[in-house]
Amino acid sequence: MLTLNIAIIIPFIAAALIPLIYKKIPKFHIGWFAIIVSVVLFIYLARYIPSIANGNVIENTVHWIPAYGINFTAYLDGLSLILALLITGVGSLVILYSIFYLSSKESLGHFYTYLMLFMGAMLGVVLSDNMMVLYVFWELTSISSFLLIAFWYQRKRSRDGARKSLLITVAGGFAMLVGFIMIYSMTGTWSIREVIGLVSEFSNHALFIPAMILVLLGAFTKSAQFPFHIWLPDAMEAPTPVSAYLHSATMVKAGIYLVARFTPIFGGEVSWFWLVTGVGIFTLFWGSFNAVRQTDLKALLAYSTISQLGMIMSMFGMGSAALHFGYTVESTFYTQATFAALFHLVNHSTFKGALFMVVGIVDHEVGTRDIRRLGGLITLMPITFTFATIGSFSMAGLPLFNGFLSKEMFFTAALNISEAGFFSLDTWGVLIPIIAWVASIFTFVYSMIIVFQTFLGPYQEEKLEHPAHEPPIGMLVAPGILALLVVGLFFVPNLLGDYLLRPAMASIFPTLSGEELGVPIYAWHGWESPELWMTVGVVIIGALLYIYRKYWTGVYRLFPEKWSFNVFYSFILDWMEERSTAITNNYMTGYLRDYLVYIYLFFIVAIGGTILYTGAYSFDISGNAPITTFEAIIAIVMMIAAISILFAKSRLTAILINSILGFGVAAFFVLFRAPDLALTQLIVETVTTVLFLVAYYFLPEWQKEDVPRRSRNVNIVISILVGVVFTVIALAVQNGRLFETISGYFENSYELAGGKNIVNAILGDFRAFDTMLEVVVLLIAGIGVYTFIKLKAKKEDEHFEDQ
Repeated sequence: MLTLNIAIIIPFIAAALIPLIYKKIPKFHIGWFAIIVSVVLFIYLARYIPSIANGNVIENTVHWIPAYGINFTAYLDGLSLILALLITGVGSLVILYSIFYLSSKESLGHFYTYLMLFMGAMLGVVLSDNMMVLYVFWELTSISSFLLIAFWYQRKRSRDGARKSLLITVAGGFAMLVGFIMIYSMTGTWSIREVIGLVSEFSNHALFIPAMILVLLGAFTKSAQFPFHIWLPDAMEAPTPVSAYLHSATMVKAGIYLVARFTPIFGGEVSWFWLVTGVGIFTLFWGSFNAVRQTDLKALLAYSTISQLGMIMSMFGMGSAALHFGYTVESTFYTQATFAALFHLVNHSTFKGALFMVVGIVDHEVGTRDIRRLGGLITLMPITFTFATIGSFSMAGLPLFNGFLSKEMFFTAALNISEAGFFSLDTWGVLIPIIAWVASIFTFVYSMIIVFQTFLGPYQEEKLEHPAHEPPIGMLVAPGILALLVVGLFFVPNLLGDYLLRPAMASIFPTLSGEELGVPIYAWHGWESPELWMTVGVVIIGALLYIYRKYWTGVYRLFPEKWSFNVFYSFILDWMEERSTAITNNYMTGYLRDYLVYIYLFFIVAIGGTILYTGAYSFDISGNAPITTFEAIIAIVMMIAAISILFAKSRLTAILINSILGFGVAAFFVLFRAPDLALTQLIVETVTTVLFLVAYYFLPEWQKEDVPRRSRNVNIVISILVGVVFTVIALAVQNGRLFETISGYFENSYELAGGKNIVNAILGDFRAFDTMLEVVVLLIAGIGVYTFIKLKAKKEDEHFEDQ
């Protein structure tokens, strides 16, 4: 039976199978295999909608590291169900779209492998209850998105965009990890549900606020909130199907999900409220303001995504104020903001996914996304125009489209929160609806640019790479389905609200029920509704700004590119590369003796310092066995040999003298009655000496370097100190133990591991995992050698073919 854990793993299994299928069946389009996987997962998850709507939750646990409380627990509730359905549902449409969008000449095996990896990672994020498991999948989304963004790695901008997204999101992920560790130190559990149940016991802890800030850093970087938004526009260098998937239903929604999931823990705190609401509302404004100035359609959509994400984030912040009342009836006045956030989360996925696909169609058919070269496509691409109009008007918040409903609810939430009498909202709260309204005006403007600049006006065929025409029908199916959802959700929004939004609200506000979890969604609230007049103002002023934009767009000169966060990011990155290069060049001298000096100095400071700090240098040799004549003779011979190496005139002499040390150790093993070790030492020393002789035979004649006196003195001091440290360790280890010996544990090897030979038991059982990793290292090295051999053979074949 398929369980949630298996559902998460299935995309990873598919990712492993895709290269094999792609290679073995070259005529089969591998995209159809990928879409089967995603559709099956969507249907499987959709089966749980009635159960989740009735207040049930689904949980499956696989014990991973139970000693540390780290288990692979998949938990499906209302909140995770919404995201999981978006991941698999929109993912299926994106795959269908990509089958017709991408050329068969592309590396489709890699593309769908990365896409499946990303889908599995996102499912892991939204379905994991354990914070450590969530973090693992969180970073997997960063890695897989890096691979997707850099899919066209031949392009420098693709590589730079992928690197920027990876650096920013992974840095935020590290911060989030530290926050998780702090939460664990306060609660003693990694389970998010258990942490929610314990929140009253640690909310006054000194680490509570630092943990909250670190978790938010992870959320803000992933969801492209200001000032971490700079990675999102550069991620547009990915193929359009990737952009449609990452920025409508998955990657950027991970940060939104994290905020929603941790609202029951940190919500109600004034710091949480102002950080989430403040960052979100400013991101809303900044994204919409900058979207208007873009001339590339995908760049415009990127900034519109930033803006819409800020809108959703701010609503989650406003809704968290409900927890200030401790789940009382009064709190329901503010939970409407969270309900609106969840509603717009779904709406944004529908209209933004459709818009990205429309832009991809335009680019695919006419060869450009530059708004200045587009126009007049309505007569040549009427179906594409229809989808673009539906998506854009929904994003602008106009009636008859789902975006209008959630935008009205956003205005309601902003007005409600501005009237609150807590969190200093009686003074600063008035800014929230003002900023929301101004940002909505810019949203209207850039939405109109998408429609009218692209499809109306004169047709400029001379500026296009290809004559305009509709794409193949297969490329229109996916945006068509999303456009139908945009319109359909306007007329039956409460179907979504009852079956998905209310159960998700129950996940965020677990003690509320019934009508407290949401309000009926209506398109009309009467003429007295201030939200209606805010919308009217948006349309009127937005239309005027669009018509006369050439008279006011000069305001963007007040924000020159040289002062942007992108330039600051590039400056920091270049400075770090220069500094690291300079530092590396200083110590990477190319001389082996310098590297040995670094190693020995570190050894002296680290080990010698530890010995001095712990007082472990004390020792007592009075109880040691007496040194016999033979032992003394061997030791003296070895010391003479060691000193003689320093005065050797040739490599041959040095190698032979060095072998005396190895054979001397073998002689000690014989005296100490360890014949197996003596035999091993003799074989190893003999083979090593022979290999040295063979290798050095082919080297040029040894010319001793004239080492400066200062360097010789430094070498002498380091040599003496290393010798002293080793000697002290050897003497002190007998009675200077800092910890209890573990040898007694291994002596019981027969009962613990069933092995009568303690050495074999240690190597084969107690150190089995370590041995396995050593084998894996050898396997990886072997694969690398095999790859180089194959590449060399391929290059030689190509060379002969050219000749």
